[in-house]
Amino acid sequence: MNLKKTIHKLHLWLGLSSGLVVFIVAVTGCIYAFQAEIKDLTYSYLFVEPQQSSVLPPSQISEIAQEAFPEGHLHAVLYPAKERSVQAIFFSYGEGNDHYKIAYINPYTGKLIKLNDEYADFFRIVLDGHFYLWLPPEIGQPVVASFTLVFLFMVISGLVLWWPKKKKNLKQSLKIKWDGRWRRRNYDLHQVLGFYVMVFALVFAVTGLVWGFTWFRDALYFTASGGDQFVEYYNPASDSTQTYQGEIPVLDAVWLKMNEEYPNADWIEVHPPEYEGSAIAANANPDASTYWKSDYRYFDQNTLEELPVEHFYNRLEEANAAQKLMRMNYDIHVGAIAGLPGKVLAFLLSAIIASLPVTGFLIWWGRKNKSKKKAVKLEREEKVLSQV
Repeated sequence: MNLKKTIHKLHLWLGLSSGLVVFIVAVTGCIYAFQAEIKDLTYSYLFVEPQQSSVLPPSQISEIAQEAFPEGHLHAVLYPAKERSVQAIFFSYGEGNDHYKIAYINPYTGKLIKLNDEYADFFRIVLDGHFYLWLPPEIGQPVVASFTLVFLFMVISGLVLWWPKKKKNLKQSLKIKWDGRWRRRNYDLHQVLGFYVMVFALVFAVTGLVWGFTWFRDALYFTASGGDQFVEYYNPASDSTQTYQGEIPVLDAVWLKMNEEYPNADWIEVHPPEYEGSAIAANANPDASTYWKSDYRYFDQNTLEELPVEHFYNRLEEANAAQKLMRMNYDIHVGAIAGLPGKVLAFLLSAIIASLPVTGFLIWWGRKNKSKKKAVKLEREEKVLSQV
């Protein structure tokens, strides 16, 4: 058996085994592509009427939110554009207290607009399918990651199988024969469309594997940085020998500092200390349509001194090329890196990728039935000959 036949068999059986997972991941990715735009059109609690008065500081927003959800762990307070509600984000995972809720609050009046259970939100359910196949994360995540690795092989092996033996057949391999029989159309839909989405499918797979396997992420970062080790996220510690002496709550002081330094930011987010003695994390994003341009800052909760970090969640100007690549990973994966056209492209590509397991299955099924019919025909012919 030659190499191409071996690759064909691997492509076939790995495709049949991974097809359902690839279909689910691609369809959920397709749906999720415009989640932000759809939310803006359908979730009225995201918006408020802008007023001339100043907005409430995070200490007061926190109090209002905690009254609405006293058992919740406040993770952050996010201030988006003036016409949007402030988000008090509650998040905790593990130790029997899993929750992810957001209190949407009018920043001018302090009115609680909605306390939303994000785990029950439609787009969160879609995202859970994309990441975990709706299985527990500790099971679903490695399953999706493993099949994404299989999909990476499928894309590469598909290129090998598509590659025409002769140059004169190249033109034929680049177009779909729409006037052919259904088997030929289906074959072309699988092979030709698969070729056209190949590069983008590789990008989707690689950016997905960054989240899927730490070894893959570390290897990619090592390669992109020229030999540096990936540094996991951590929150730096505050100086425990000092005591905060400010006249206003320290969270408000950090928020005011961020507002002063980023007057044109699309959003500013401040995080109360995650544990006793940790720093106050804050970030400012100049472009709410993406994440990678954000500046991430860390302040000593006792002295307000800015603390440096070694991981890529730092100031954008301090990030090296490999760290910027890590920052861009999500925006590349969803197409947001190229704005709305990029999201449209990601939507269309995800739809085509979702079709590949279907057309591939139909190719296999058609050949299987054809082989059965041929076998039945030969059996009948043999019976006829035996009676002669």
